[in-house]
Amino acid sequence: MALMETAASMIFTDYSSSSSSTARLLHFTSSRVQKFPNTISHFRRSNTLKFGISNPKFPRTIITYCSSASPSAVQVTEEASATIIDGKRVAKDIREEVAVEISRMKDKIGIVPGLAVILVGDRKDSATYVRNKKKACDSVGINSYEVRLAEDSTEEEVVNHISKFNDDPSVHGILVQLPLPRHMDEEKILDAVCIEKDVDGFHPENMGRLAMRGREPSFVPCTPKGCIELLHRYDIPIKGKRAVVIGRSNIVGTPAAFLLQREDATVTVVHSRTENAEEITREADIIISAVGQPNMVRGSWVKPGAVIIDVGINPVEDPDCTRGYRLVGDICYEEARKVASAITPVPGGVGPMTIAMLLSNTLLSAKRIHNFS
Repeated sequence: MALMETAASMIFTDYSSSSSSTARLLHFTSSRVQKFPNTISHFRRSNTLKFGISNPKFPRTIITYCSSASPSAVQVTEEASATIIDGKRVAKDIREEVAVEISRMKDKIGIVPGLAVILVGDRKDSATYVRNKKKACDSVGINSYEVRLAEDSTEEEVVNHISKFNDDPSVHGILVQLPLPRHMDEEKILDAVCIEKDVDGFHPENMGRLAMRGREPSFVPCTPKGCIELLHRYDIPIKGKRAVVIGRSNIVGTPAAFLLQREDATVTVVHSRTENAEEITREADIIISAVGQPNMVRGSWVKPGAVIIDVGINPVEDPDCTRGYRLVGDICYEEARKVASAITPVPGGVGPMTIAMLLSNTLLSAKRIHNFS
């Protein structure tokens, strides 16, 4: 996990469908968010899930680390210019909004949204993610259904369960927990989920519609949707801005680039074969990073005043932590916050938004299926 000091030596580990357990860690970390006393908390509410706040700058003292190679090097900074984008707070507001809508739907037409999760194997991290999704569903009033299959289950068994949920009118969203065992064809299994219930947004037809002008996907993948929602809720302009997405996975990077284009940004995707990645990134007004390399993007990569959305969640060794490690993003936080105008922390930024968007997508599916507005 050595830091990448130059573009030439960078090794990207994009969040891909084959490494979805890393991306799905976003669901889990929402319950272990650090406290940031100077984050902005005075949001105004909206049923449209698009409202914003002003962006004042707060002086504060933050004790932080950067180099994963030398976690004992502590820096204390008295003044920092960047506004902290509080994903934990925004996610909480979204969950409350979803709960209100679910209650209204139940009262009006007697329908409660349902989310089905299929878990194959006995990975502890996957089981934790599923458990946290169930808790989140319970907290907003979504009925949750769960199927647990053995590691040596066949593809046919998984597809059969998907087919049953496809036909079940009480289920409005279907999620197959990734990663699947290696003997299974992930693409085949994900494609078996009917597009009307694909609340993860991974169906190729959804991705195709997202890429096309004039077409609307049934669902947008949860993590990139959460990134854009954070920009909206902090009233950060996207139209006409230069945006750089670091990483080109199907789960985050590619759909995030499509979403930014839909918002009329000029978008560049930086990936493992990109030359002059640092120079390209330094031109961006908005940076979304999702490569899974701790502290890869340094402060020198950031244009003064840029907005940074850090999707990365990377464990790095830290003997000072009781668990022996701490979580950091792709962005070197204490360097970037001195240059950027706004930045998401890790944890506590994008992570909590992913599951909030899953709940929102499940509600959207139920409304659409039952023609409820």
